[in-house]
Amino acid sequence: MTTYDEWTAAQHSTTVNVDGHDLEVAYRDEGEGEPVIFLHGIPTNSYLFAKTVDPIAEERRVIAPDMVGYGNSQMTDDFDRSIRAQEQMVRGLVEDLGLGDIDIVGHDLGGGVGLRYAVHHPDEVGKLVLSNSVAYASWPIQIITDLGPPQSARDNSPADIQGMLDGLFQNTLYAENPDEGFVEAMKAPWNSEEGVTSLVRAAVATNTSHTTEVDPREVTADTLLLWGLDDEFQPVQWAERLTEDIASCELVGLEESNHWVPEDRHEAFRDHCAEFLL
Repeated sequence: MTTYDEWTAAQHSTTVNVDGHDLEVAYRDEGEGEPVIFLHGIPTNSYLFAKTVDPIAEERRVIAPDMVGYGNSQMTDDFDRSIRAQEQMVRGLVEDLGLGDIDIVGHDLGGGVGLRYAVHHPDEVGKLVLSNSVAYASWPIQIITDLGPPQSARDNSPADIQGMLDGLFQNTLYAENPDEGFVEAMKAPWNSEEGVTSLVRAAVATNTSHTTEVDPREVTADTLLLWGLDDEFQPVQWAERLTEDIASCELVGLEESNHWVPEDRHEAFRDHCAEFLL
């Protein structure tokens, strides 16, 4: 199993333009062939998919970026971190790397980014995997909105945020004893004053309008929904609505899984993704 340090040591970096800002994006780039982009959500980073990508990278080119404001991507306090802005980041990355047509796997906010991208570039997205994704008016959730006010960045130390995140993951990962390496990897990028501010800005950037303004009925990609059935943040009812609206869409519900499906059910998540994408 790849450790977080090994994962980040193998990251590449490029600069993309988002709203007129040149922003550094850290990303994993593995394999060769038709490209597939893996998009994480909040408050995670690309290591979320560390247990997923290997079999896919044997046959395809896998790109897994850290969203801007997340992970090892740029965290300065001078740009938007919304899913609208993250969609621009993905577009810039696609153009910078010369990827052309792509498939997308998105979890949580990353699913919202993927949904927007598939709606806005229907001829360029062949397959779409959404896992416990934000959609419609399903978000933001209370723990994120509570973190969003600017005062949070002044009131919370890195230690405070580490404690909050530790409690979040320990309480909502399905396993009785979650993988400590995974939890620490999700917490690590936020363990600085800059990280605290970036997380607060990411939280306040969660904007329901950025999913309600797109119509899933305009998605033409073949779509697979991999949904943790015990998710308290993005309940399966939202997935069921997506199946009604997306023309070519299959819902696979995963038992014994909360919100963090790529970790809770990493083998099933990996196998379903591989079967669908390969």
